[in-house]
Amino acid sequence: MLIFLCSITKVEKCCFNCGMKKIIPCLLFALVINTTSIVAQDNSSSYSTAVGVKFYPGSISVKKSIDGNKYVEGLAAFWNKGFRATALLELHNDFNNAPGLRWHYGAGAHLGFYNSKNYNGSTLIGIDGVLGLDYKINGAPLNISLDWQPSFEFGRGPGFEGWGGLGIRYTF
Repeated sequence: MLIFLCSITKVEKCCFNCGMKKIIPCLLFALVINTTSIVAQDNSSSYSTAVGVKFYPGSISVKKSIDGNKYVEGLAAFWNKGFRATALLELHNDFNNAPGLRWHYGAGAHLGFYNSKNYNGSTLIGIDGVLGLDYKINGAPLNISLDWQPSFEFGRGPGFEGWGGLGIRYTF
C-alpha cells in the first residue's frame, strides 16, 4: 500500500508539472514504478487494488477492496472543459462456475467543475448508481469491467445521464 501511495504522489507531481493534457503518460509512469517496485505479485483471480482507465466518458479509475466483496471506486474524468470526481461503494458477487467473473452493484456521488459555454463556471453535484460485470484475468495482473453508471446531477446540470464504461485496470 505504501508503494501505491508513493506512486500516486509521483503522479500528482508529474501531472501538476506537465499539465492535465499528459495525464495518461503520468498514469503509465506510476504503473511502471509499481511494476518495478513490487517483488511478489498475486496473480490469482482476486485483487485488493486496481488502477487504470475507464472509457466513456474517459476517466482514471482506482478501485480498492475494503472488506471481502465490498469495493470503493474513485473516478476522475476530464472533459467538456471541466473535471468530475466520482466515488462509488460497490458490492461484488460471484457467478457459479465462472472463476474471476463477478457482478456488482452500488451507489455513490460526484462533484464536477465545468467551464464550458453551457455551464459557465458551474459546480455541480449529483448521485450515481452502478451495475456491471468485473473480470480479473487469472494469472495476469489485469482486470476488465463493463458497467452501466446512471447519474443525476442537481442544479443547472443535464439532470439524468445513463452512460456506462469499459474499464481496464492493473491489479495488485
